[in-house]
Amino acid sequence: MRDATRRNRNIGTAKQGHGQSNKLTIVQPCGVLKHFYERLDKYTKTEGIINGHEFVFIVEQLRETSKHSCSIEDITTIIEQIPESDYGELKFIVLRQPKRKEETLSPTWGRLIYSYEFENEYYPAIIIDSIDFTKRFKWKKKLSIDDQRELDRLKSDGHEIINDGKHYIAEYKQENVRNTQLYRTLPHEFGHYVQYLETVTRPATEDEDFEEYEKRQDLYFKIPAVEREKFAHNYAEKLVSELKTRNRIPFEMK
Repeated sequence: MRDATRRNRNIGTAKQGHGQSNKLTIVQPCGVLKHFYERLDKYTKTEGIINGHEFVFIVEQLRETSKHSCSIEDITTIIEQIPESDYGELKFIVLRQPKRKEETLSPTWGRLIYSYEFENEYYPAIIIDSIDFTKRFKWKKKLSIDDQRELDRLKSDGHEIINDGKHYIAEYKQENVRNTQLYRTLPHEFGHYVQYLETVTRPATEDEDFEEYEKRQDLYFKIPAVEREKFAHNYAEKLVSELKTRNRIPFEMK
């Protein structure tokens, strides 16, 4: 009798769907409500007052090959230059060690979290990820206009971008990564938060219903990502331009 499976060369391959149900994903453990970026391993905690505002710096333990490009003191120096009115309820600054799978599937210089759980408290947080300096980062050759602009920004930060024919590739170097995370990522995430304050928090009145607040919050998250990114870039670029004019940056690592 004819065995059809012996003639089907797609059996067990991606063409027939093999492996499509078990692609790499960032695991969310059953019963755990915290997002992956809230699930910290060993860490140290340092509290500090900047312009009369309390911040908590959380530093997660690093792998041997990973480093943080900037110190708490570096970050403090930048935050000191940001108007206190732009702090809002922002409290947590997290220097985080991403898992290897997260570095592959969700690589980022940093991110803003509007409600971050830490030690049973919920406050906005800015997360700055550590970098594995034994690796390289690469971008696909097909870039959108916004991606091309970001590539240009990376070049301005000092990253040496190489075109290997298939990807744009660069080595991670401490000085260049610090330029990106300290002088661009940190102000950029503040920019996101300031837009949130302007849209959601600052229009609030003492006697308004919570439903009105929720409506503005929904409105904020309906703003197209491109527009939110534009606002954050403009905020960061204006701040950095002012700091350079006043000779506040760049400065040596503290």
